[in-house]
Amino acid sequence: MMIEIKTEIDVTEKKAVFDLWNAEYPASIGYESTAGLDAFLDGIGDKRHYLLRDADGNLKAWLVAFTRDGERWFSIIVDSREQKKGFGRRLLDEVKKHETALCGWVAGGSDQKKRDGSPYLSPLEFYRKIGFAVFPEITYEKGGFRAVKIKWTR
Repeated sequence: MMIEIKTEIDVTEKKAVFDLWNAEYPASIGYESTAGLDAFLDGIGDKRHYLLRDADGNLKAWLVAFTRDGERWFSIIVDSREQKKGFGRRLLDEVKKHETALCGWVAGGSDQKKRDGSPYLSPLEFYRKIGFAVFPEITYEKGGFRAVKIKWTR
């Protein structure tokens, strides 16, 4: 597996990210079309994409670090068939080389469902384990999706 770092992703990469997003995130925060993902990406500044690819070039995980409201944030998606192999941690370790702080939103419970009806398992304990602080009093809600803020600081 190799990590490629880019400031912009092309149409093919965006489609792969769109497919990962809709397969792995809770259905309530999915996108109906790539236009929704485009709007998200267009609405964030100072983007840096981290693309984890297999030997054949297939996208297996994606992380984007960006600026929002004066803080550095990130979104990450790992193909569920590739989870528990250290790839998420590998992406986060790479992004930490370039950042001094990172914020994110993480579902606090496992009451969410993916588009295929399977449960979305909260990665909150994973983030705690790798040094992120959890702020349960700072929440985000959208269409039934509830998340808490996490933050890593060097």
